[in-house]
Amino acid sequence: MNAPAQPIKFHRFTLSGHSHRAELFLSLLGLPVEPIDVDLAGGEQKSPAYLAMNGFGQVPVIQDGDVTVADSNAILVYLASRYGSETWLPRDPAGAAQVQRWLSVAAGQVAYGPCAARLVTVFKATFNPDEVIARAHALFAIMEKELAARPFLVGEHATIADVANYTYIAHAPEGNVSLDAYPAIRAWLARVEALPGFVPMPKTAIGLAA
Repeated sequence: MNAPAQPIKFHRFTLSGHSHRAELFLSLLGLPVEPIDVDLAGGEQKSPAYLAMNGFGQVPVIQDGDVTVADSNAILVYLASRYGSETWLPRDPAGAAQVQRWLSVAAGQVAYGPCAARLVTVFKATFNPDEVIARAHALFAIMEKELAARPFLVGEHATIADVANYTYIAHAPEGNVSLDAYPAIRAWLARVEALPGFVPMPKTAIGLAA
């Protein structure tokens, strides 16, 4: 694996699950990192300097030398392609498609289910709690069946699909989404947490996690 010539600058917010996706994968790959905390409450993400890196004004962003990458899933793809082994992002068409399927789930059903539920309790977002909690359980019912059949989302070993989906599912109880009914999901979370280099996202004393 190639190593970057200098530490990767990582613009983050520590309680952001999107930021944690990138932070987790950077750690799993053992890459040198210069973390830079973004003052979201102070509006730093809307400053001209930050918008020059990400016009959407969101975390995370990485700067790897002269390469700037915004969006958590895009960062995973970049890091896997640049520094990771093929196990993280398969090059064969079928394997790559299966990973992309779960990246889409992370950006869709996870974002508008367990992620949104957590945003309600942790950041006072204005989503309908009952609606987003119901979406989370609908997603988890499908994931439970799939993870009962294999250890990771795409097969026998971890890929960036697992990294992309882990954080908001692990922290779903903070949004009042219980994981009690999903033993296969809980076992999958434990397998991700057992990966060498795993780092957790800080918990918040809110929701069922309190």
